[in-house]
Order: sequence, then structure tokens, then C-alpha cells
Amino acid sequence: MTDITALEERIAHLTRMVEDLSDEVARQAKELAITYRRVEVLMEREAEREIADSSSVPLADQKPPHW
Repeated sequence: MTDITALEERIAHLTRMVEDLSDEVARQAKELAITYRRVEVLMEREAEREIADSSSVPLADQKPPHW
């Protein structure tokens, strides 16, 4: 095996690895976007529930106890 062939093999393996990692990052980005949206929906639901359940200030709008 020549040095050039060894380098070509190495480049091919590294190229494949970069493509695989890129695919994984893209998959995780989609999953993260879905998760963020679900959290937003849950937060909106909980805020609506707090408003509906009580006439006081919603918990999210209250100052922390150390203020």
C-alpha cells in the first residue's frame, strides 16, 4: 500500500465520519426544536391554568421571596 493510498483511505474514513456526525447533529437539532415547542406549550397551558384557578397574580409574575 502506498502512502497516497493510505492517505486516501484515511480521508475517506474521515469524510464518512464527518457526514455521520453532521447527520446526528441535524437529527438532534430537530429533536431539540420539538422539545422546546412542547415546553412552550406546557408553560402556556400552566399559565392559563393558574389564571383560571385563582384571581391572584400568576406564579410566574410574582416576585421571588428574597425581594
